Amino acid sequence: MDEVAPGQTTSTAAPASAGETLRTAREAQGLTLADIVARTRIPTRHLEAIEIGDYGSLPSSTYAVGFAKGYARAVGADEVEIAAQVRDDVGRMSRAAHYVPYETADPSRVPSRGIAIVGLGVALAVVILAALWFGTGLFRGGSTANEPLVADSATTAPIVPKPAAAAPAPTGGQVILAATDEVWLRVYDADDKTLYIGTMKPGERFDVPAGARDPMINVGRPDKLQVTLNGAAMPSLGDGSRPIKDVRVSGEAVSAQLAASAPAAAGAVQATQPVPAASGVAIGNAVVAD
Repeated sequence: MDEVAPGQTTSTAAPASAGETLRTAREAQGLTLADIVARTRIPTRHLEAIEIGDYGSLPSSTYAVGFAKGYARAVGADEVEIAAQVRDDVGRMSRAAHYVPYETADPSRVPSRGIAIVGLGVALAVVILAALWFGTGLFRGGSTANEPLVADSATTAPIVPKPAAAAPAPTGGQVILAATDEVWLRVYDADDKTLYIGTMKPGERFDVPAGARDPMINVGRPDKLQVTLNGAAMPSLGDGSRPIKDVRVSGEAVSAQLAASAPAAAGAVQATQPVPAASGVAIGNAVVAD
């Protein structure tokens, strides 16, 4: 058995985490977090979270891996190894057990079977009586179903205007992603090749390459990003309460969204059209004119 010399310890250092590796590489090059922000356009708070391994404060595990890979490229680290470490760390965090409190029912508080049957019968009787009341008017007073209704000759049926034909949505062209406020965005194609990644400032835009194969986006604040096709704006991607991912932004996908939203807009315009009022009201066998 090997003896341990005085002043020596038998413990071995734990392998460095992804955040420690990135911070060490940054400090070795004399770079600050502000320098990394300038290179990657990733917010400072997200870079700090990656360095300390606080992945729970990031929007999602996808963003955690994407931010870490961008950080690694900025300092010349192995982005594949960094991404694998981050995935392992996030996986261990998600496997933590969660328990839901459970309170057993007190048998003395549970109603007996007879009371439950009586209660069910009363509820069924109420439903049947309500159906008879509103459906047949059996228990209603006043006029009966045999009394004739006299219609005013001047009364005209309401005229419902035909819905206006919606303009055909464009089927191809240039898709533009414009930031209405500060928003983090990643654009990538079907091969997961990143076409753009970073935090866009208000007023900045990115033109989706027309030749990209099935381009998609991940966005942190969907309510701060406007998607247009040939100048036609697509409906908002979300209310901003949570980030979204894998949203298709090809010309065909945006065109389909525009076409789907056009009938809803036409229906809203139709609902605002006034309906002519009748010129008389029938009361029993008499007609009261306006």
